[in-house]
Amino acid sequence: MTLAHIQESISRDDLFADAVRFFWETRAAQADSQIERGGSDQGTRSEATGGKHMDGFYTLIHSFLIDLGVPDEDICIRRSELDLPGFFRAEKQWDLVIIRHHPEGGKELVAALELKSQTGPSFGNNINNRTEELVGSAVDLWTAYREGAFRTSPSPWLGCLILLEDCRDSRRGIRNREPHFEVFPEFKGASYIERYHQSCKRLLRERIYSGVCYITASKESEGEYTEPDPELSGERFLRSLISHLHMFYPIH
Repeated sequence: MTLAHIQESISRDDLFADAVRFFWETRAAQADSQIERGGSDQGTRSEATGGKHMDGFYTLIHSFLIDLGVPDEDICIRRSELDLPGFFRAEKQWDLVIIRHHPEGGKELVAALELKSQTGPSFGNNINNRTEELVGSAVDLWTAYREGAFRTSPSPWLGCLILLEDCRDSRRGIRNREPHFEVFPEFKGASYIERYHQSCKRLLRERIYSGVCYITASKESEGEYTEPDPELSGERFLRSLISHLHMFYPIH
């Protein structure tokens, strides 16, 4: 597939439709499976503890990389090959890693990606944890890079993709406590959908991540999803990655 065809495909409005549909179908199937086995986790945790629900996104990104000409052996998706050195901790397991293997020996860190999701009803309990994880992981890796953990590797590309459930609870405005100081205006009375939007925009503009994609979708979406901000769209996310890959691979 030529680069022109790839760029045309990532411009589609339904770029992540199959991945979103797989996400909801897999979560529902995991919950049903646990019920059949006679065990269930508290709340909707049974839908999340089985893993695999983000596999549709992994598959899409992996296919996208192969079509661009990235060698399959450079794309790390197995758990045994996803750990990268940190600075404040020994290692951190990312969700997808690209390592360029030189024919004459040696390796370069090309990119590392985090794929996150959050569904209700515990939005309030999880949004801060998700944000702290994303900031901490990136700062840890960038500091390790500065200190030479990846040897002679050029600056890597860090990306995060976030899928948030679109529902009544994630859309309602949330009151801030503010016992001592006021929060930033963008967060005042903001819904969880908007709070994630603001957080993602800051992660990108502060260059904590090289690319950020933020989408929302309801359980009844049938694959449909919303991109609240063009700056955080799937197309821009993947185009940013393509631009970076040009430094490492002969993409035409």
